[in-house]
Amino acid sequence: MTKKKTTQGLRSARLWAYKWLFAAIVVVVAGIVLWIALSRKSQPAVDTPIVSVEPVEAQSVNIYGDYVGRIRAQQFVEIRARVEGYLEKMLFEEGTYVKKDQTLFVIDPRLYQANANKALAQLKKAEAQAVKAERDLNRIRPLYEQKAASRLDLDNAIAAYEGAVADVAVCRADLTQAQMTLGYTKVSSPISGYISDCSVDLGTLVGPGNNSLLATVVKTDTVRVDFSMTALDYLKGKERNVDLGVNDGKRHFDPYITVKLADGREYPYKGLVDFADPQVDPKTGTFSVRAEMPNPDRQLLPGEYTQVRVLLDVRDSAVVVPNKALEIEKGGAYIFVVRPDSVVEKRLVELGPQIDMNLTVVERGLDSGESIISDGFHKVKHGQKVTF
Repeated sequence: MTKKKTTQGLRSARLWAYKWLFAAIVVVVAGIVLWIALSRKSQPAVDTPIVSVEPVEAQSVNIYGDYVGRIRAQQFVEIRARVEGYLEKMLFEEGTYVKKDQTLFVIDPRLYQANANKALAQLKKAEAQAVKAERDLNRIRPLYEQKAASRLDLDNAIAAYEGAVADVAVCRADLTQAQMTLGYTKVSSPISGYISDCSVDLGTLVGPGNNSLLATVVKTDTVRVDFSMTALDYLKGKERNVDLGVNDGKRHFDPYITVKLADGREYPYKGLVDFADPQVDPKTGTFSVRAEMPNPDRQLLPGEYTQVRVLLDVRDSAVVVPNKALEIEKGGAYIFVVRPDSVVEKRLVELGPQIDMNLTVVERGLDSGESIISDGFHKVKHGQKVTF
């Protein structure tokens, strides 16, 4: 009996041991499963990136080119002495406005006045001799007809009269020349404008030689702006049917220019391009272009350099995009287009001229009405869906 109880006790103990072992295994397995479940990172939900999208619209834009120009006076005249003599008078204030035909300088006229008086006296003498020769001829002619004078006497009278008439013409030409030379002693301004300082002092011997320059007169109410363009600019202009310096009636705009003042402000007046050099300078690869510009307040000074902006073309239906929407790579320029299904397409485009610091014309690869990513394209990839 005791042996049987002992056997049952052992079985019962083993059974309890198995139960505890099983329970422990279950607890360990459950713990491992729970630990794995808790330690496993949850997969985040796929979110579509949020971007800024704007539609592409065709618009009329002006195409400009920026160059460096130089201001030049419309007229720049050197006042020079045409006769030799001592400079007696200066009849203007330096730096002031002088009118056309205003007397500026007086050169000692006494010698030239004497020459004019001498020429006048010789003319009067020649005229008197011509009158006498004419009278002699009038007396000889009827005598010759009456055969009271020989043919030689008539020929001599005719020759004397014609010689006297020729002498009168010579003396009259000498008088005109002497009077013109006398007039050169009064030096006047050929144009209206502002005069420079005097190049010589009063009392200086001036003349057609080394001391001929007396002053300069500059007409600055209208100025000319000279600048240079490249052969590539010319070729692009031809592609747009723009001939600078040519009055084209078919063109619906005039290629005007604007300039900057010395303090950076834009000059309020515009100038019209009126000349373009027909040949390229082989040394620089550029050709000269000129524009005329009003300068009523004399804000532009001849000789100064300025920034020139030229209207090169007017596009009536140009596709324009902001520069911030462009991605420039080695392969070219790309823009991110959002299709109607909100999927992004990275598209290669051909860029045109830059309108200003913020806008650029797209020549090919983008149509009006499409939508582009204007901000946030760095967060997306080709073929990805976006939210906007």
